[in-house]
Amino acid sequence: MYKTQLFACLFFLTSSCFAQQSISKKYLHFLSSDSLKKQLSIIADDNMEGRETGTAGQRKAADYIESQFIGGGLSRPAGMYSHKQIFYVTQEKLTKSLLNIGDIQATNFKDFYFPLRYNKTDNIVSDKIIFVGYGIEDKKYNEYKDVDVKGNIVAFFDDVPGFLSLVPDEDNGQASYENYWDLNKKIEVAASKGAVGVLVINTGSDENIKRAASYNKTSGLFLSPTFKLTASLNYAVISQKLALKIFGPSFAPVIKKAKNAKPLNTSVCAIKKNLRLQVEIKTDSIPSSNVLGIVEGSDKKDEFVYVTAHYDHLGIQDGEIYNGADDDGSGTCAVIQMAKAFAKAKQEGNGPRRTMVFMTVSGEEKGLWGSEYYTDHPLYPLDKTSADLNIDMIGRIDTERNKADTLNYVYVVGHNKISSELPIVAESTNRQTTQLVLDYKFDAPNDPERIYYRSDHYNFARKGVPVLFFYDGMLLADYHQPTDDIDLINWPLYEKRTQFIYHTAWEIANRDNQLIRDKPLPNSRYR
Repeated sequence: MYKTQLFACLFFLTSSCFAQQSISKKYLHFLSSDSLKKQLSIIADDNMEGRETGTAGQRKAADYIESQFIGGGLSRPAGMYSHKQIFYVTQEKLTKSLLNIGDIQATNFKDFYFPLRYNKTDNIVSDKIIFVGYGIEDKKYNEYKDVDVKGNIVAFFDDVPGFLSLVPDEDNGQASYENYWDLNKKIEVAASKGAVGVLVINTGSDENIKRAASYNKTSGLFLSPTFKLTASLNYAVISQKLALKIFGPSFAPVIKKAKNAKPLNTSVCAIKKNLRLQVEIKTDSIPSSNVLGIVEGSDKKDEFVYVTAHYDHLGIQDGEIYNGADDDGSGTCAVIQMAKAFAKAKQEGNGPRRTMVFMTVSGEEKGLWGSEYYTDHPLYPLDKTSADLNIDMIGRIDTERNKADTLNYVYVVGHNKISSELPIVAESTNRQTTQLVLDYKFDAPNDPERIYYRSDHYNFARKGVPVLFFYDGMLLADYHQPTDDIDLINWPLYEKRTQFIYHTAWEIANRDNQLIRDKPLPNSRYR
């Protein structure tokens, strides 16, 4: 049924596409390999210092993108003094960290660490530690039955027994998070029972403690208040070695069961040891920004089409600059050049019918913060937005893709959600222009990578806006590595993908009707 509808609509759209393409092709020189390379050589240069959110490098990148929008003739949003939408992130720095248990003086960032986002300055003293298994109070599995933890520290494992893990829904293959026992829920229960603090025992390799601690030392940013736990208890993540020191050698079989996600069926273990858990955190508010350029439409100027990408990356770590040429310098530069093409078309009397909003956001690498802030504080009505075309990594070839089309593909994500018309427009446009292979692999309901939820289009989708996400599939090789540099970009394929997205945006901006919204909203990425 879907294929029949698709091919019928493709036939009727063909004449419209031809008419629009005869105009849009006049501006393809803005999207040449040379133009994209010129931009990316600047965005992914060491001078941008990896563009980490909240840093001087990110602000330098924002200034540059704004200068390109201004120079390209794009307007700033109405009522704003610049092209930047400012939002604030909170930065926390750990100034004191202490965990003493009886005569055990634990070593910070080796035996334990305090996750910055979820702790506050406090000094907790207790004379008892009570072990409560996985920390679950459920009708299927209750580890608080007949246990009084009031006024004491509780300890529990960070995992859940296997039979309580997520089970995919038979209808749509999506896992339900409704009753999932995440850490927040466990801490809320401990707080409701009167506990004064929590020790979370790591069930993975103790190397995870070192890696997490390293991240904790370099990143104390969060978008307030979104990423704060609702629970009020401080907690420390502790290693298995420290757990053995606290509870003794007989605790080893319990750890082994927990590492295999087995029910513990272990009697409550209460250790009388003087414990002191002290945290001091310094908090600052730091500005970040999304950068927007506007090309106003003509007869449908009160309807909108967004083209988005994130310009932030991972900054400098251990002295190495993470330039993020593909992630997402490639998307950022594609947005800049498409913006210039549309602005030039308008200057020559060929402007779009709908208003084009070209937006580069920051905070994506931290948790889609910039797009979350924007869609919660939109400058233009989202119910009048036809689509968001989001670009996150289009400059490389997926190293895991062993197919004959590796030099002529792009992954398209979101095509089967929200609007049945969106894939029809994209397919028709592609057939009449670049003739790429459009791969919908990441729209499978059981996609283990959950790619649909991992870039900025998702924040538009959760508000009901039809989205397409364009992606090259790079999850291994140089992904999130300092080697993601400009010399690894495949320029002909990067150019072709950019031109396809541009043609798709042009078609959506100039069609008679706003895209219909006839499919249910996606499930939350959190629940």
